[in-house]
Amino acid sequence: MKRTLPLLIILGVLGVALGAGWYLTRPGDNSPGPANTSSVANSAAASSSPLPKVSNAASPGAQPPHAIGPEDAPVTLEEFGDFECPPCGLLHPVLKTMEKEFGPRLRVVFRQFPLVPAHPHALAAARSAEAAGLQGKFWEMHDLMFENQRTWHHEVDARPTFEGYATKLGLDLERFRRDVTSGIVERRIFLDGKRAHALGVKGTPTLFLNGREVPIGSLAPEKLRVLINVELTRSGK
Repeated sequence: MKRTLPLLIILGVLGVALGAGWYLTRPGDNSPGPANTSSVANSAAASSSPLPKVSNAASPGAQPPHAIGPEDAPVTLEEFGDFECPPCGLLHPVLKTMEKEFGPRLRVVFRQFPLVPAHPHALAAARSAEAAGLQGKFWEMHDLMFENQRTWHHEVDARPTFEGYATKLGLDLERFRRDVTSGIVERRIFLDGKRAHALGVKGTPTLFLNGREVPIGSLAPEKLRVLINVELTRSGK
C-alpha cells in the first residue's frame, strides 16, 4: 500500500509538517518509502538499541486520547492509523498480541490519520469510530472495522455498514448518525492530524514507543516485542 498524502483538510490548515521522527538504525532508514501488505510480517531485524526520542513539543492531539492500559504504564505505544489502510489492518492483531502479553505494563493509544483521497472510506470510518466513542464504544468499533476491513473496503458506500456495526454494538443509532458529522468528532480527527504533522507522520501505520518512532521494519511481533522488553528493562519494570 502506497504511503500517501494525509487528510487534505488538515494539510490546508497546518501546511508544512513541523518535524520528523528518526529511525532506529540506518538499515531502517533505507527502507523503501511505499509500504505494502507484507510490510508488517516481512521486514528487517529489529535492534535492541534504544530508539531516538522525538520532540515533546508536539500538539497533544485529541483529549482524552483513545487508550487501552493504565496511564502510568512504563511503555506506551501510540499508533497513527487509517482504518482502510491494509498495513494498519496487519498491525491490528500484532498490537492485540502485545496487549495480552504485556498486560498493565503496556498502554496503547490510537490516533486518527485517515488518508484521503487514496482511501475513499477512511474519513467515514474515522468519523464512525469517533461517534461510537462518544457512546463509550470506540475500541469495539475500532476492532470491528479492522477485522472486517477487506469487506467494507470494496463497498461503494461503507456508511450503511458502519451503521450496521453501530447497531450490533447496541448504540443509539439516531445519536450515532448525528454524531458522525458533529463538530466534536471533526475536531478530534483534526487534532490527531495536527499532532501527526507536528511529529512528522507521513503515512500509516506510524507507531511511537514512549515518544520514539518505531521503524516500519520493526512492526512484526517478534521485533516489536524486543523493543518493548528493552524499554521495560530500561524502566526497571
